[in-house]
Amino acid sequence: MRHVLSVLVENEPGVLSRVSGLFSGRGFNIESLNVAPTPDPETSHMTITTFGDDQILEQIVKQLRKLITVVKVIDFSAQATVEREMMLVRVGAEEGAREEILRLADIFRCKVVDVGHSDLILEVSGDQEKLSAFLALLQKYGVREVARTGTVAMRRSLQPEHKEPA
Repeated sequence: MRHVLSVLVENEPGVLSRVSGLFSGRGFNIESLNVAPTPDPETSHMTITTFGDDQILEQIVKQLRKLITVVKVIDFSAQATVEREMMLVRVGAEEGAREEILRLADIFRCKVVDVGHSDLILEVSGDQEKLSAFLALLQKYGVREVARTGTVAMRRSLQPEHKEPA
């Protein structure tokens, strides 16, 4: 099962290493990890995407909550969330294919961020399914390079806020 964890941590050296060490120490893979400062300079927000059964994840969440530098942990798996990921794609765009690629970019609401003689770099954001579908359609033109941010997520507005167990 896919799990998205929201982890609020103190903004200090070594926090990322301790959090990722919890996963690797238990043989649990991190699919994507996104870390950024919050408006409060004392804290940072991590969004961790991983796969595993509920029992293993429950242990990871408990261990995360024990870390002194971790302020709050929320498992978004059982909540309605808004998830987004951003991707840059360098795709072959020879003269004959360029117009069709630009039509696809328009349908997927992409931005053209760089144009070369034989390729384009496109920026696209959305959920994982949208990005995967877009990549699949571009394969026939020759995807040359891909860079992805990983998932960022927030609880939907019209849902009660998650209360952390005591």
